[in-house]
Amino acid sequence: MKIVALIARILLGLIFFVFGLNGFLQFIPVPPGLPPNVATFTGLMMSTHYIYLTAGVQVISGALLLIGRYVPLAIVMLAAMIVNILTFHITMFPQTLFPMPILVLVLWFLVAWPIRANFAGILAPKA
Repeated sequence: MKIVALIARILLGLIFFVFGLNGFLQFIPVPPGLPPNVATFTGLMMSTHYIYLTAGVQVISGALLLIGRYVPLAIVMLAAMIVNILTFHITMFPQTLFPMPILVLVLWFLVAWPIRANFAGILAPKA
């Protein structure tokens, strides 16, 4: 299980680091024929500069996963990001739900499950 978790951590880190960098540098071309709602949403993210916050979280989380430091923090940061990614794909672009968003979710669980003891305090009913 340790090998699986290590491979999942590196793959998850690479995915978020590269796609986070793309938010700043736009080196991955936008596919043609995006639905109007997706184009509008993406345009708003760019024009309001909200993309820099989301891309920054992705780059930082991806880097933390790649170097293997503060992995629980990166997992918590990515949990919110993955919920937003899944919400986007389910509501606006369902034909792209497979494979990448589901792969990211599976990788996240493979990394989070072995370190679940680190989250015991967060899940405590009383402080």
